[in-house]
Amino acid sequence: MTTALAIGQPTDRVDGRHKVTGGAHYSADIHLDNLAYAVLVGARVPSGRITHIDTAEAMDARGVLAILTHENLPKIAAQPPLIPSLAGMPAPGQTFFPLQDEVVYYTGQPVAVVVADTLERAQHAAALVRVGYEETPSVTTLDQGRDQAYEPEAIFAGFIPGRNQRGDVEAGLAQADVRIDAAYTYAANNHNPIEPSATTAAWDGDQLTLYDATQGVAATQLTVAALLGLTPSKVRVISHFVGGSFGCKAMIWAHPALAALASRMTGCPVKLTLTREQMFTSVGHREEQEQRITVGATTEGRLIALRHHKLSPTSHFDDWAEPSLGVAGQIYACPNYEGVYRLIRANTMTPTFMRAPGEASGMFALECAMDDLAQQLGIDPIELRLRNYTDTDPNTGNPWSSTGLKECYQRGAERFGWQRRNPEPRSHRDGHWLIGYGMATAGYPVYGPNNPQRARARLYADGTAVVQAATPDFGTGVATVMTQVAADALGLPVERCRFEGGDTTLPTIAAAVGSSGSGMISAAVHTAATNLRDQLVAQAVGDAQSPLHGADPSTVVVRDGRMTLRDQPNIGESYGDLLHRNFLPDVEAAGAWSPSHIVNNYGMMTFGAQFAEVAVDPDLGLARVRRMVGAFAPGRVLNAKTARSQLMGGMLWGLGQALLEANYMDSRRGRWVASSLGDYLVPVNADAPEVDIELIEVEDKIVNPLGVKGVGEVGQVGAAAAIANAIHHATGRRIRKMPITIEDLL
Repeated sequence: MTTALAIGQPTDRVDGRHKVTGGAHYSADIHLDNLAYAVLVGARVPSGRITHIDTAEAMDARGVLAILTHENLPKIAAQPPLIPSLAGMPAPGQTFFPLQDEVVYYTGQPVAVVVADTLERAQHAAALVRVGYEETPSVTTLDQGRDQAYEPEAIFAGFIPGRNQRGDVEAGLAQADVRIDAAYTYAANNHNPIEPSATTAAWDGDQLTLYDATQGVAATQLTVAALLGLTPSKVRVISHFVGGSFGCKAMIWAHPALAALASRMTGCPVKLTLTREQMFTSVGHREEQEQRITVGATTEGRLIALRHHKLSPTSHFDDWAEPSLGVAGQIYACPNYEGVYRLIRANTMTPTFMRAPGEASGMFALECAMDDLAQQLGIDPIELRLRNYTDTDPNTGNPWSSTGLKECYQRGAERFGWQRRNPEPRSHRDGHWLIGYGMATAGYPVYGPNNPQRARARLYADGTAVVQAATPDFGTGVATVMTQVAADALGLPVERCRFEGGDTTLPTIAAAVGSSGSGMISAAVHTAATNLRDQLVAQAVGDAQSPLHGADPSTVVVRDGRMTLRDQPNIGESYGDLLHRNFLPDVEAAGAWSPSHIVNNYGMMTFGAQFAEVAVDPDLGLARVRRMVGAFAPGRVLNAKTARSQLMGGMLWGLGQALLEANYMDSRRGRWVASSLGDYLVPVNADAPEVDIELIEVEDKIVNPLGVKGVGEVGQVGAAAAIANAIHHATGRRIRKMPITIEDLL
């Protein structure tokens, strides 16, 4: 065993210096000899067919090497099914690959790829490609397709049923003393990480190397291999630094395979980087949606029935909706429940994961309804939630693997000063400003892979160690945290350990999506490093020249790279002594981890509570979030600093979702109204309030070896609802839409 020293500490990021000094190379930074540049040409209509493509003028432009269209691009070998990237299989963002025929399904769909010897020449030539269309009627909004809505058998790549029921909702509503019935609308959201998606592709004979901005190098490898008809052993994917993702780089879109095809056609390496405008039409989005909730309760505030329906547009190819009804249907004790998804076939690309996919929107509706119920019954909002607290998953009856939710309510309320809240709306003022206090529950499922997650640990004779796993770091600090995990498992100081990732030649790890990264990667790293430590201890106790010879391995502890007897710390030796004596320059061990079948006997969720103070100018309709408090119970915290950073980012994104982020379709042209950061509003530093985060560690022996749940998503869940509830408290007006704008408050 080892004495844990590093896990939980607020260790500084090991990649920080590289990033601030320019030493970190992202996918679009990769420069190879004879590099060419590819630019996408997108369809200008939302529905129809291409009647002709004139590339003559573009081909005559200086520096142009090739133009790919449906007329000359080879057909793909196979279209993989839509499977979430956490499954460890090919993970296309949609079951449609462009440039295969003349049919157009959505505006921005790639209809040509122009390759030239410089980016500027490729952009110029792309503007010279002339495309003719025969346009057909399109559906791009909820209102256009409402009458054509259908109930799918399953959503979310087929992993979630289109309908979920328990008990008898109609009977429950009939018994209820109080009912809340409300509809909520949501604008579409688009991904805007600092780094747009990018791929650099290069062939060496039949071996393909891709430098891709991705959350999962194996997902890119397997998807591109399937599309191009290659064995995965012929595809290497490298992704050392990724400038943010939040879901758009979780699934694999068309551009990595198009870059590879362009490279094969031209015979030189090709870089394909999406423009900021193409990020709105090329990597999915959070769909426009409408949710309707009916809540039935007793006069004491006990929930009896909950009906939650969602309507949203999907593409022509996939039944996709973010699972908004999941956590909202199981966060409280409620015997009668009905959750139903309805979809509309629309001329958009398939929607995709976006931070807190589904939970953020579904909990907005539920938590606003709970706030309305609390006001109607004259019950404090926290007390109402405590009265409906459940120790078990209502869907299965299984106990939670761990909770901590009650502590989140208590500690969050104390830090926020909830006791100062007068429940009467418009009762708090600061000069001209109306002040409101709001809160909401947060919850996010604990996902885990079905296939083994692997890592490798190597110790050198000088007492330093390297731990490897294929996962890239897309801003979460995984390299730092896994260094801490490895250090504790090996009994070494953090500064003597190093983590390597982001390359498919390393042990395979599934894409770190759905807040699963810290749990599954730490499990694999911990297992590999522990196996190596046990191997070295076993070698020492079996070595006649070792001071530990003949000792019981269970009595040996390791600290600072030195193996000693637990009760006689003066007896022992260092790793280096053992290796030098046996002429070993290094030793290594592998480790694999898969969730135990015991997880099926538990409900698994990360819980939290969100609080917000909002000031509203009643004359100008301005809403300003003054402070936010979040209390979260994510199991074991691996690094307090990176965990707080993740939670703060999620909470601030919740602010943007509540007040700023929105996109709308121009139904006449089938185009997003906002297509750049000049039009699509996101929070900036001036919008950011004081954010206070409380981490409540709870022991969880079920989820994985270290009891880690993850914090990437849960910080956003409940944030928008807490802000909306604060606005209601400040003004007395309930706004049932996101985002809440100045016009809504005037």
